Amino acid sequence: MRSFTNFCETWFVQLKHLVNQLYSAPRPPSTPDQHHHLLQLVHKLMSHYAEYYRVKGLAAERDPLSILAAPWATSLECSLHWIAGWRPTTAFHLVYTESSIRFESHIAEILRGMSTGDLGDLSPSQFRRVSELQCETVKEENAITEELSEWQDGASELIGECGDIEEKIGPLVSVIKKADDLRLRTVRRVLELLTTHQAAEFLIAAAELQFGIRSWGENHDRLRTDV
Repeated sequence: MRSFTNFCETWFVQLKHLVNQLYSAPRPPSTPDQHHHLLQLVHKLMSHYAEYYRVKGLAAERDPLSILAAPWATSLECSLHWIAGWRPTTAFHLVYTESSIRFESHIAEILRGMSTGDLGDLSPSQFRRVSELQCETVKEENAITEELSEWQDGASELIGECGDIEEKIGPLVSVIKKADDLRLRTVRRVLELLTTHQAAEFLIAAAELQFGIRSWGENHDRLRTDV
């Protein structure tokens, strides 16, 4: 598990580098080259997330209990976890929040009929499709949660178990992989509903939320250790 923790540290540094590139790219893109460049950066960031879940899946196969304990995360991050990671429906709350913030900041331009092209300029069709996707994701979340609950209900069988305990723990690997698959798939499907400009803003906002929570968590853990 130490190897995955080391991977996470390197991966997080690379994430900051990719987000800085995305943040520095012209938005909205005003030329075909700028649009292509922004799209490539979005794809690179998504590939970076996909690599994280690929390596995490391999680590879960070796030690699912340690993955659930998430030793690479801060106490604050762990308190917010749903099956060793962020809850997929968080993506929709982020879309709505960012859309509201940006709409309010550009309300004068929007009322004059100007198009900002950012997350504050989502169309009724986009909102409808995001809402539909949210409903689908909630159902999948609930199904995976129920699967984990069923495993936890049988935890008493682990006590004094004479059989192969690894066989009892094995189903956790499937639960973790399903949760991570839903996380990655949700982001991909959200991005499909957005323009390239909006997709870039969404990924930046998601990363900034992740950076902020980690920073607060590190400060809290440092203060707790110093007491």
